[in-house]
Amino acid sequence: QDGLITQQEKYNKVIDAWSKCGDMVADAMMAEIKAQPIDAETGKEAQINSIYMMSHSGARGSPAQMKQLAGMRGLMAKPSGEIIETPIISNFKEGLTVLEYFNSTHGARKGLADTALKTANSGYLTRRLVDVSQDCVIVEEDCGTENYLEMRAIIQGGSVIASLGERILGRTTMEDIVNATTGEIIVPKLTLLDEAMVKAIKAAEVQSAKIRSPLVCEAEMGVCGTCYGRDLARGTPVNIGEAVGVIAAQSIGEPGTQLTMRTFHIGGIAQGGQQSFLESSQEGKIEFRNANLLSNANGEQIVVGRNMAIAIVDEAGQDRAVHKVTYGAKVHAKDGQPVKRGTKLFEWDPYTLPIIAEKGGKVRFVDLISGISVREDTDDATGMTQKIVSDWRSAPKGNELKPEIIVMNPETGEPVRAENGNPIIYQMSVDAVLSVEDQQDVRPGDVIARIPREGARTKDITGGLPRVAELFEARRPKDHAIIAEMDGYVRFGKDYKNKRRITVEPVDETLQAVEYMIPKGKHIPVQEGDFVQKGDYIMDGNPAPHDILRIMGVEALANYMIDEVQDVYRLQGVKINDKHIEVIVRQMLQKLEVLESGDTTLLKGEQVEKIELDEENAKARNRGMREAKAEPVLLGITKASLSTRSFISAASFQETTRVLTEASVQGKRDKLVGLKENVIVGRLIPAGTGGATSRVKKIAADRDQNVIDARRSEAETAAALAAPMEVVDLGDKDSGLVDFDSRD
Repeated sequence: QDGLITQQEKYNKVIDAWSKCGDMVADAMMAEIKAQPIDAETGKEAQINSIYMMSHSGARGSPAQMKQLAGMRGLMAKPSGEIIETPIISNFKEGLTVLEYFNSTHGARKGLADTALKTANSGYLTRRLVDVSQDCVIVEEDCGTENYLEMRAIIQGGSVIASLGERILGRTTMEDIVNATTGEIIVPKLTLLDEAMVKAIKAAEVQSAKIRSPLVCEAEMGVCGTCYGRDLARGTPVNIGEAVGVIAAQSIGEPGTQLTMRTFHIGGIAQGGQQSFLESSQEGKIEFRNANLLSNANGEQIVVGRNMAIAIVDEAGQDRAVHKVTYGAKVHAKDGQPVKRGTKLFEWDPYTLPIIAEKGGKVRFVDLISGISVREDTDDATGMTQKIVSDWRSAPKGNELKPEIIVMNPETGEPVRAENGNPIIYQMSVDAVLSVEDQQDVRPGDVIARIPREGARTKDITGGLPRVAELFEARRPKDHAIIAEMDGYVRFGKDYKNKRRITVEPVDETLQAVEYMIPKGKHIPVQEGDFVQKGDYIMDGNPAPHDILRIMGVEALANYMIDEVQDVYRLQGVKINDKHIEVIVRQMLQKLEVLESGDTTLLKGEQVEKIELDEENAKARNRGMREAKAEPVLLGITKASLSTRSFISAASFQETTRVLTEASVQGKRDKLVGLKENVIVGRLIPAGTGGATSRVKKIAADRDQNVIDARRSEAETAAALAAPMEVVDLGDKDSGLVDFDSRD
């Protein structure tokens, strides 16, 4: 235990140190050009630096570019995307050395090549976005829905990235916003929030607000004005007939072209820097939840639970902030202690995930065989060797191995048991670095092995544009996370050849237990007997958006999509209003999958639009029969565009022949409701004044229909009144009644 680290860890730490250094130089430089020294003779402030004014206002350039001109150029990326360990210390004003200039060429060339390739990519993304959302228009004032989204400030690494005020400005409140301490109403419900109200909400330190959103709007064929809120171009409530879908698509697509250029401006500079600790962003009292802590040999508190959270509560007992604490983190705060802003709460290693001994004892290796499941790596610089778990499944007879480490009781020779009575066994995954030797004594809180997390890659929008496309296309990530579908306890079942079986036994006994298959060698963050909550990860990775929708619901999906898309753009300093992303996600969620057909004509497993489902269910309800049940499905933007009700707009997008042949086989009719269909057939589009015209036409058509209906009913009434008279005339003159039997 001489504090020796692997080559990869050293590389990560070096890069971290240099990127922090670069940031500090940049901050010092910005502070210098921001300062306005006072002239000793005249006593006047010096004029504000024009370059500072330009980059700070965002007119041209950015602090990142200023850093290269007058700070230090910083870390550069190799063509492969890895970061070169030695940074460029000079800036452009001082000039680069020959070697620095050579390293710098990589970045510049990569930037130029990227730009050329990405413009096409970004243009295609915009086209898909416009196509999926073109028929989304403001159709009415208020749809009267009871649904809402709950908004909170976005906090990452202890600093507030987007405050609650910024996120809810220009939206409509769903419930009264109340001051938690005094109980007075700051903003009544169904109010459009303006700057003054947002200021009042900020002053009252409100933590969350329920607002209307296009995602939960119940208007048919579009969105209502109340759910959309403020027209972002004018600052007034949005007008009926505004084509908000196209605006949303353009707002998300347009920075895409900028972002592609952005790499070129910064010239392939690496932005490393992983968060490794969390400071309190609020003042209040600390409260531990689901705490599961151990003291290690140095007296540090180590987290060994999976569900621990540290909450900061105010005097009224309201949560100010809740932070999930990762496994293996060192906790600096004490339960119940008051904290100020900026107090360090806990820290963790951002590059490795430790596996920690919960109890003391002797370590025993199982199936960790040198040359098959363990390889020894020697570091050339230090001459130290390390044991690393290698992929044992590829070795002959490797499938039968189950590499694990057991903590034994040295007196009895039995495995030490945890609180819940299970023996303490740590399963090893591929690439884990062993920190202990066989038969070594360990104390509680000691690190047994370390699993490396992915190394620092350049955060370039190159990663960003495909990421945005991946999110909107709703693709399943390659190694996607597995999410627990309900609260329950983890049980490990019988293993297969190269898969492990994990069962979650639900707390609620009415539910069935769910089985998950996980490839061997993958790191599993849960142990036998752990309690998992609905939505916890059973296997790490990026979650698939379909799973979030199925397990956690529409609101969780919306939050995930908004956060992920915003993360990509925020990194480039581009501000996009959440509303635009919500409009696109609404269009992706238009279809429902039928679960039970009931007594309707729908089939199980069929995908239908909400309007079709409502029509069918209304028919069934009127006849007193069973209604169909359905759940929302998430479609990617391409698929959603191709499966709209209008075949003209789908055919003009992609796969024209297929769309038209299918439409003709099914005998589809296009009612020309969207913008695109109307443009294609040369009619006035149903947006803006065209929307008003179509409304007038609709009113006129309705009035005509009413007149026709009224005349028809008058004619029928007249006929009905005249009818008995004729019957009498035909009958026998003497009697008023007709004798049917006596007639021929």
